[in-house]
Amino acid sequence: MTDADAREYHLVIASRFENIELVHVVIEDALRQAAASDDQRHWIGLALREALANAIKHGNRQDPAKRVDVEARVSPRQIRIRIRDEGAGFVPDAVRDPLSEENRFRADGRGIFYMRRLMDEVEFRFGPEGGTMVTLVKRLDTVQDTDTNQKEEQR
Repeated sequence: MTDADAREYHLVIASRFENIELVHVVIEDALRQAAASDDQRHWIGLALREALANAIKHGNRQDPAKRVDVEARVSPRQIRIRIRDEGAGFVPDAVRDPLSEENRFRADGRGIFYMRRLMDEVEFRFGPEGGTMVTLVKRLDTVQDTDTNQKEEQR
């Protein structure tokens, strides 16, 4: 698959946690087809799950009548995922720092932290009528890249 052969995906799910697995399976398969490494598929999957859980729990308040819209573009060099909810939106800078002493043992507040650590780019945008759109971008080290690097190191 070349960059010109990038594949695009669009899923719309009800705000139910069990639907996270459906999106994860589709993206995992797309990453396999793009020859992304096992490690990258794992970490992208974790960031994806966090973003979806936030959209369902915090954005749409687990209202199954509200939808989460997922768009992904996958090429051998990069994955870009956009997740949009129908909630009221939020202020990203107001989210508690999970590394600060008073928040270390809190059960929540780590999703955005993980997304920012695991992805190359994380952007939040907010619609005029509400709703949050998070864009996750990761440059891919494909299996072919890894094989080429290992062969060069052996020389």
